[in-house]
Amino acid sequence: MQFTDAVTVSGTRRTSDGYLVAEAKAVRTGIQLYLGDEVGKPEMQVVRVYRPAEEVFSDASLQSFTHAPVTDDHPKDAVTSANWKDLAVGEVSTAAKKDGEWVWLPLILKDAAAISKVEGDKRELSAGYTCELVWGDGVTPDGQQFDAKQTNIKINHLAIVDRARAGSQARIGDGATWGVSPFTPDHKPTEEKIMTLKTVTVDGIPVEVTDQGATVIGTLQSRLADANTKFTAAETAHQTALAAKDAELAKKDAKIDELAGKVLSDADLDKKVQARADLVSVAKAIAKDVKVEGLSDAAIRKAVVVAKLGDAAIAGKADAYIDARFDLLVEDAAKGAPDPFAAVVKDGLSQSSDADKVTTDAYAQMVKDLKSGTAAAN
Repeated sequence: MQFTDAVTVSGTRRTSDGYLVAEAKAVRTGIQLYLGDEVGKPEMQVVRVYRPAEEVFSDASLQSFTHAPVTDDHPKDAVTSANWKDLAVGEVSTAAKKDGEWVWLPLILKDAAAISKVEGDKRELSAGYTCELVWGDGVTPDGQQFDAKQTNIKINHLAIVDRARAGSQARIGDGATWGVSPFTPDHKPTEEKIMTLKTVTVDGIPVEVTDQGATVIGTLQSRLADANTKFTAAETAHQTALAAKDAELAKKDAKIDELAGKVLSDADLDKKVQARADLVSVAKAIAKDVKVEGLSDAAIRKAVVVAKLGDAAIAGKADAYIDARFDLLVEDAAKGAPDPFAAVVKDGLSQSSDADKVTTDAYAQMVKDLKSGTAAAN
Protein backbone atom coordinates (compact mmCIF):
# COMPACT_ATOMS: atom_id res chain seq x y z
CA MET A 1 0.00 0.00 0.00
CA GLN A 2 1.22 3.52 -0.82
CA PHE A 3 1.61 6.15 1.91
CA THR A 4 2.88 9.71 2.20
CA ASP A 5 4.26 11.39 5.28
CA ALA A 6 5.17 14.92 6.32
CA VAL A 7 8.80 16.00 6.70
CA THR A 8 10.53 19.35 6.76
CA VAL A 9 13.53 20.62 4.85
CA SER A 10 16.28 22.01 7.11
CA GLY A 11 19.98 22.86 7.07
CA THR A 12 20.02 23.98 3.42
CA ARG A 13 23.14 25.23 1.71
CA ARG A 14 24.26 25.90 -1.87
CA THR A 15 27.19 24.15 -3.52
CA SER A 16 29.61 25.84 -5.89
CA ASP A 17 27.65 24.33 -8.79
CA GLY A 18 24.43 25.89 -7.59
CA TYR A 19 22.90 22.69 -6.22
CA LEU A 20 20.96 22.84 -2.94
CA VAL A 21 22.07 20.43 -0.21
CA ALA A 22 19.47 19.90 2.56
CA GLU A 23 18.48 17.60 5.36
CA ALA A 24 15.12 16.06 6.20
CA LYS A 25 13.56 13.61 8.63
CA ALA A 26 11.03 11.10 7.37
CA VAL A 27 9.06 8.00 8.38
CA ARG A 28 9.15 8.10 12.16
CA THR A 29 8.27 5.30 14.57
CA GLY A 30 5.10 5.25 16.68
CA ILE A 31 1.37 5.68 16.08
CA GLN A 32 -0.27 7.71 13.28
CA LEU A 33 -3.96 8.15 12.51
CA TYR A 34 -5.56 7.40 9.13
CA LEU A 35 -9.12 7.60 7.86
CA GLY A 36 -10.63 4.15 7.67
CA ASP A 37 -11.97 4.45 4.13
CA GLU A 38 -8.49 5.50 2.91
CA VAL A 39 -6.84 2.29 4.15
CA GLY A 40 -9.51 -0.19 3.13
CA LYS A 41 -11.55 -0.13 6.32
CA PRO A 42 -14.62 2.04 5.58
CA GLU A 43 -16.41 0.60 8.61
CA MET A 44 -13.85 2.31 10.86
CA GLN A 45 -13.73 6.09 11.30
CA VAL A 46 -10.14 6.20 12.46
CA VAL A 47 -7.39 3.60 12.10
CA ARG A 48 -4.41 3.68 14.43
CA VAL A 49 -1.36 2.49 12.48
CA TYR A 50 1.83 1.53 14.31
CA ARG A 51 5.32 1.79 12.82
CA PRO A 52 7.58 -0.50 14.91
CA ALA A 53 11.18 0.64 15.28
CA GLU A 54 12.44 -2.71 14.03
CA GLU A 55 10.60 -2.11 10.74
CA VAL A 56 11.44 1.59 10.31
CA PHE A 57 15.14 1.05 11.01
CA SER A 58 15.60 -2.33 9.34
CA ASP A 59 18.55 -2.57 6.94
CA ALA A 60 16.28 -3.16 3.95
CA SER A 61 14.12 -0.15 4.76
CA LEU A 62 17.05 2.23 5.34
CA GLN A 63 18.79 1.00 2.20
CA SER A 64 15.71 1.81 0.11
CA PHE A 65 16.19 5.52 0.87
CA THR A 66 19.60 5.61 -0.85
CA HIS A 67 19.41 7.70 -4.07
CA ALA A 68 15.61 7.89 -3.86
CA PRO A 69 14.36 10.64 -6.24
CA VAL A 70 13.09 14.03 -5.07
CA THR A 71 10.05 15.37 -6.99
CA ASP A 72 8.21 18.70 -7.22
CA ASP A 73 4.86 17.70 -5.66
CA HIS A 74 3.71 14.11 -5.60
CA PRO A 75 3.49 12.45 -8.99
CA LYS A 76 0.37 10.64 -10.06
CA ASP A 77 2.24 7.37 -10.26
CA ALA A 78 5.24 5.88 -8.49
CA VAL A 79 8.62 7.05 -9.69
CA THR A 80 10.43 4.39 -11.76
CA SER A 81 13.23 4.27 -14.30
CA ALA A 82 10.63 4.86 -16.99
CA ASN A 83 9.55 8.30 -15.70
CA TRP A 84 12.47 9.31 -13.48
CA LYS A 85 13.95 11.81 -15.97
CA ASP A 86 10.60 13.63 -16.25
CA LEU A 87 9.80 13.71 -12.52
CA ALA A 88 13.05 13.93 -10.49
CA VAL A 89 14.50 17.31 -9.42
CA GLY A 90 17.09 15.77 -7.07
CA GLU A 91 17.82 12.73 -4.97
CA VAL A 92 18.74 11.42 -1.52
CA SER A 93 22.49 11.81 -1.68
CA THR A 94 23.78 9.14 0.75
CA ALA A 95 22.48 6.36 2.95
CA ALA A 96 19.74 7.18 5.44
CA LYS A 97 20.30 6.55 9.15
CA LYS A 98 18.45 6.49 12.44
CA ASP A 99 17.92 9.82 14.24
CA GLY A 100 15.89 9.28 17.41
CA GLU A 101 12.46 8.12 16.29
CA TRP A 102 12.99 9.39 12.74
CA VAL A 103 14.93 8.37 9.63
CA TRP A 104 17.48 11.11 8.77
CA LEU A 105 17.88 11.86 5.06
CA PRO A 106 20.60 13.95 3.37
CA LEU A 107 19.36 15.12 -0.03
CA ILE A 108 20.45 17.28 -2.92
CA LEU A 109 18.27 19.31 -5.33
CA LYS A 110 19.67 19.89 -8.80
CA ASP A 111 16.77 21.52 -10.63
CA ALA A 112 17.00 25.36 -10.58
CA ALA A 113 13.22 25.88 -10.58
CA ALA A 114 12.72 23.48 -7.66
CA ILE A 115 15.61 25.07 -5.76
CA SER A 116 14.03 28.49 -6.25
CA LYS A 117 10.74 27.21 -4.82
CA VAL A 118 12.42 25.74 -1.75
CA GLU A 119 14.31 28.96 -1.10
CA GLY A 120 10.97 30.72 -1.42
CA ASP A 121 8.00 29.40 0.56
CA LYS A 122 7.81 25.78 -0.55
CA ARG A 123 9.74 24.38 2.42
CA GLU A 124 8.04 21.08 3.14
CA LEU A 125 8.69 17.56 1.94
CA SER A 126 6.31 14.63 1.84
CA ALA A 127 7.83 11.16 1.80
CA GLY A 128 6.17 8.74 -0.59
CA TYR A 129 6.73 5.10 0.38
CA THR A 130 5.20 1.67 0.14
CA CYS A 131 4.61 -0.83 2.94
CA GLU A 132 2.58 -3.83 3.92
CA LEU A 133 -0.25 -3.09 6.33
CA VAL A 134 -0.71 -5.98 8.76
CA TRP A 135 -4.11 -5.86 10.47
CA GLY A 136 -4.57 -6.94 14.05
CA ASP A 137 -5.17 -5.26 17.40
CA GLY A 138 -2.11 -4.77 19.55
CA VAL A 139 -0.37 -2.63 22.15
CA THR A 140 2.94 -0.79 21.66
CA PRO A 141 5.76 -1.19 24.22
CA ASP A 142 4.74 2.16 25.74
CA GLY A 143 1.11 1.05 26.16
CA GLN A 144 -0.62 2.57 23.10
CA GLN A 145 -3.26 0.52 21.30
CA PHE A 146 -3.20 0.09 17.54
CA ASP A 147 -5.33 -1.49 14.82
CA ALA A 148 -2.61 -2.32 12.28
CA LYS A 149 1.12 -2.02 11.82
CA GLN A 150 3.39 -1.25 8.88
CA THR A 151 6.03 -3.73 7.74
CA ASN A 152 8.44 -3.91 4.79
CA ILE A 153 8.68 -0.10 4.51
CA LYS A 154 10.40 1.08 1.30
CA ILE A 155 10.83 4.68 0.10
CA ASN A 156 9.78 5.60 -3.46
CA HIS A 157 10.37 9.36 -3.54
CA LEU A 158 10.40 12.62 -1.60
CA ALA A 159 8.02 15.31 -2.86
CA ILE A 160 8.50 19.05 -2.34
CA VAL A 161 5.08 20.39 -1.26
CA ASP A 162 3.56 23.65 -0.08
CA ARG A 163 3.21 24.28 3.63
CA ALA A 164 0.15 22.53 5.01
CA ARG A 165 -2.79 24.79 5.68
CA ALA A 166 -3.20 23.45 9.22
CA GLY A 167 0.49 23.93 10.07
CA SER A 168 3.71 22.08 9.43
CA GLN A 169 2.76 19.24 11.78
CA ALA A 170 -0.60 18.62 10.05
CA ARG A 171 -1.33 16.45 7.07
CA ILE A 172 0.82 17.08 3.98
CA GLY A 173 -0.10 16.33 0.41
CA ASP A 174 -3.69 17.57 0.44
CA GLY A 175 -3.84 17.45 -3.30
CA ALA A 176 -1.77 14.29 -3.74
CA THR A 177 -3.23 11.27 -5.42
CA TRP A 178 -0.16 9.10 -4.94
CA GLY A 179 -0.68 7.73 -1.43
CA VAL A 180 -2.55 7.83 1.84
CA SER A 181 -1.51 10.49 4.34
CA PRO A 182 -1.96 10.63 8.10
CA PHE A 183 -4.08 13.36 9.62
CA THR A 184 -4.49 15.36 12.79
CA PRO A 185 -7.92 16.26 14.24
CA ASP A 186 -7.61 19.92 13.14
CA HIS A 187 -6.77 19.02 9.54
CA LYS A 188 -8.95 20.39 6.69
CA PRO A 189 -8.59 18.15 3.62
CA THR A 190 -9.81 20.78 1.17
CA GLU A 191 -10.58 24.50 1.29
CA GLU A 192 -14.15 23.84 0.22
CA LYS A 193 -14.96 21.16 2.75
CA ILE A 194 -17.03 22.38 5.70
CA MET A 195 -16.01 20.85 8.97
CA THR A 196 -18.96 19.36 10.88
CA LEU A 197 -18.93 19.42 14.67
CA LYS A 198 -20.54 17.15 17.22
CA THR A 199 -21.56 17.99 20.75
CA VAL A 200 -20.05 15.63 23.30
CA THR A 201 -20.76 15.81 27.02
CA VAL A 202 -17.65 15.51 29.18
CA ASP A 203 -18.21 15.52 32.96
CA GLY A 204 -21.58 17.19 32.42
CA ILE A 205 -20.16 19.92 30.18
CA PRO A 206 -21.22 19.96 26.48
CA VAL A 207 -18.23 20.36 24.14
CA GLU A 208 -18.23 20.78 20.34
CA VAL A 209 -15.63 18.60 18.63
CA THR A 210 -14.94 17.07 15.23
CA ASP A 211 -16.06 13.57 14.32
CA GLN A 212 -12.56 12.34 15.02
CA GLY A 213 -12.50 14.16 18.34
CA ALA A 214 -15.83 12.63 19.27
CA THR A 215 -14.46 9.20 18.43
CA VAL A 216 -11.39 9.72 20.58
CA ILE A 217 -13.42 11.12 23.49
CA GLY A 218 -15.90 8.24 23.24
CA THR A 219 -13.07 5.74 23.30
CA LEU A 220 -11.50 7.41 26.33
CA GLN A 221 -14.85 7.56 28.14
CA SER A 222 -15.42 3.89 27.44
CA ARG A 223 -11.99 3.01 28.78
CA LEU A 224 -12.60 5.15 31.85
CA ALA A 225 -15.95 3.42 32.47
CA ASP A 226 -14.27 0.02 32.14
CA ALA A 227 -11.54 1.10 34.54
CA ASN A 228 -14.14 2.34 37.06
CA THR A 229 -16.04 -0.95 36.77
CA LYS A 230 -12.88 -2.95 37.39
CA PHE A 231 -11.95 -0.69 40.30
CA THR A 232 -15.41 -1.11 41.87
CA ALA A 233 -15.21 -4.89 41.47
CA ALA A 234 -11.74 -4.94 43.01
CA GLU A 235 -12.87 -2.72 45.90
CA THR A 236 -15.91 -4.96 46.53
CA ALA A 237 -13.72 -8.06 46.55
CA HIS A 238 -11.29 -6.30 48.90
CA GLN A 239 -14.05 -5.32 51.33
CA THR A 240 -15.48 -8.86 51.21
CA ALA A 241 -12.06 -10.30 52.01
CA LEU A 242 -11.66 -7.83 54.91
CA ALA A 243 -15.09 -8.76 56.28
CA ALA A 244 -14.24 -12.46 56.11
CA LYS A 245 -10.93 -11.83 57.84
CA ASP A 246 -12.65 -9.74 60.54
CA ALA A 247 -15.15 -12.57 61.15
CA GLU A 248 -12.29 -15.06 61.41
CA LEU A 249 -10.46 -12.83 63.90
CA ALA A 250 -13.67 -12.39 65.92
CA LYS A 251 -14.00 -16.19 66.20
CA LYS A 252 -10.41 -16.47 67.34
CA ASP A 253 -10.92 -13.68 69.89
CA ALA A 254 -14.01 -15.47 71.25
CA LYS A 255 -12.05 -18.72 71.53
CA ILE A 256 -9.24 -16.90 73.34
CA ASP A 257 -11.77 -15.38 75.76
CA GLU A 258 -13.28 -18.83 76.32
CA LEU A 259 -9.91 -20.38 77.05
CA ALA A 260 -8.95 -17.46 79.26
CA GLY A 261 -12.10 -18.08 81.29
CA LYS A 262 -10.96 -21.64 81.90
CA VAL A 263 -7.55 -20.63 83.15
CA LEU A 264 -7.42 -20.75 86.96
CA SER A 265 -5.86 -18.05 89.03
CA ASP A 266 -3.04 -19.03 91.40
CA ALA A 267 -5.42 -18.92 94.35
CA ASP A 268 -8.05 -21.03 92.57
CA LEU A 269 -5.39 -23.50 91.52
CA ASP A 270 -4.16 -23.79 95.12
CA LYS A 271 -7.72 -24.44 96.29
CA LYS A 272 -8.23 -27.10 93.66
CA VAL A 273 -4.93 -28.84 94.54
CA GLN A 274 -5.80 -28.73 98.24
CA ALA A 275 -9.28 -30.11 97.61
CA ARG A 276 -7.80 -32.95 95.58
CA ALA A 277 -5.27 -33.73 98.28
CA ASP A 278 -8.02 -33.72 100.93
CA LEU A 279 -10.15 -36.07 98.84
CA VAL A 280 -7.26 -38.49 98.33
CA SER A 281 -6.44 -38.41 102.09
CA VAL A 282 -10.06 -39.13 103.05
CA ALA A 283 -10.30 -41.90 100.45
CA LYS A 284 -7.14 -43.57 101.77
CA ALA A 285 -8.39 -43.21 105.35
CA ILE A 286 -11.66 -44.93 104.48
CA ALA A 287 -10.21 -47.55 102.11
CA LYS A 288 -6.44 -47.61 102.34
CA ASP A 289 -5.98 -49.94 99.34
CA VAL A 290 -8.14 -47.93 96.95
CA LYS A 291 -6.36 -46.81 93.74
CA VAL A 292 -6.73 -43.07 93.04
CA GLU A 293 -4.07 -42.43 90.40
CA GLY A 294 -5.51 -41.15 87.15
CA LEU A 295 -9.09 -41.07 88.48
CA SER A 296 -11.41 -38.08 88.53
CA ASP A 297 -12.85 -36.90 91.82
CA ALA A 298 -16.16 -38.62 91.08
CA ALA A 299 -14.36 -41.84 90.14
CA ILE A 300 -12.40 -41.75 93.43
CA ARG A 301 -15.62 -41.40 95.45
CA LYS A 302 -17.17 -44.30 93.56
CA ALA A 303 -14.07 -46.46 94.07
CA VAL A 304 -14.20 -45.82 97.84
CA VAL A 305 -17.90 -46.72 98.07
CA VAL A 306 -17.30 -49.90 96.05
CA ALA A 307 -14.31 -50.80 98.25
CA LYS A 308 -16.42 -50.40 101.40
CA LEU A 309 -19.84 -51.61 100.29
CA GLY A 310 -19.25 -53.67 97.19
CA ASP A 311 -20.49 -53.31 93.62
CA ALA A 312 -23.91 -54.64 94.44
CA ALA A 313 -24.59 -51.78 96.83
CA ILE A 314 -24.45 -49.18 94.07
CA ALA A 315 -25.47 -51.20 91.06
CA GLY A 316 -27.77 -49.09 88.92
CA LYS A 317 -27.52 -46.12 91.27
CA ALA A 318 -27.16 -42.52 90.12
CA ASP A 319 -24.03 -40.46 90.76
CA ALA A 320 -25.90 -38.44 93.38
CA TYR A 321 -26.64 -41.60 95.37
CA ILE A 322 -22.97 -42.67 95.18
CA ASP A 323 -21.84 -39.22 96.35
CA ALA A 324 -24.32 -39.39 99.26
CA ARG A 325 -23.05 -42.80 100.34
CA PHE A 326 -19.47 -41.50 100.14
CA ASP A 327 -20.42 -38.56 102.39
CA LEU A 328 -21.92 -41.02 104.92
CA LEU A 329 -18.70 -43.01 104.89
CA VAL A 330 -16.74 -39.82 105.47
CA GLU A 331 -18.98 -38.95 108.46
CA ASP A 332 -18.62 -42.43 109.94
CA ALA A 333 -14.86 -42.32 109.47
CA ALA A 334 -14.76 -38.98 111.24
CA LYS A 335 -16.65 -40.55 114.22
CA GLY A 336 -14.27 -43.49 114.28
CA ALA A 337 -17.20 -45.99 114.50
CA PRO A 338 -17.61 -49.02 112.28
CA ASP A 339 -20.59 -49.26 110.04
CA PRO A 340 -22.41 -52.48 110.95
CA PHE A 341 -24.94 -51.94 108.18
CA ALA A 342 -22.16 -51.70 105.61
CA ALA A 343 -20.82 -55.05 106.79
CA VAL A 344 -24.27 -56.53 106.31
CA VAL A 345 -24.94 -55.15 102.86
CA LYS A 346 -21.39 -55.22 101.49
CA ASP A 347 -22.04 -58.41 99.55
CA GLY A 348 -25.77 -57.92 99.40
CA LEU A 349 -28.53 -59.23 101.70
CA SER A 350 -29.17 -63.02 101.67
CA GLN A 351 -30.81 -65.79 103.78
CA SER A 352 -27.65 -67.91 103.91
CA SER A 353 -25.87 -68.99 107.11
CA ASP A 354 -23.02 -66.69 106.21
CA ALA A 355 -25.39 -63.77 106.37
CA ASP A 356 -26.61 -64.94 109.76
CA LYS A 357 -23.04 -65.11 110.99
CA VAL A 358 -22.29 -61.63 109.78
CA THR A 359 -25.41 -60.36 111.50
CA THR A 360 -24.52 -62.13 114.76
CA ASP A 361 -20.98 -60.82 114.71
CA ALA A 362 -22.16 -57.30 114.04
CA TYR A 363 -24.66 -57.53 116.92
CA ALA A 364 -22.03 -58.86 119.28
CA GLN A 365 -19.67 -56.06 118.40
CA MET A 366 -22.39 -53.49 119.00
CA VAL A 367 -23.19 -54.96 122.46
CA LYS A 368 -19.49 -54.92 123.30
CA ASP A 369 -19.25 -51.29 122.30
CA LEU A 370 -22.27 -50.39 124.40
CA LYS A 371 -20.84 -52.17 127.45
CA SER A 372 -17.53 -50.45 127.00
CA GLY A 373 -19.30 -47.16 126.85
CA THR A 374 -21.31 -47.91 130.06
CA ALA A 375 -18.21 -48.97 131.96
CA ALA A 376 -16.39 -45.85 130.94
CA ALA A 377 -19.30 -43.76 132.12
CA ASN A 378 -19.23 -45.37 135.61
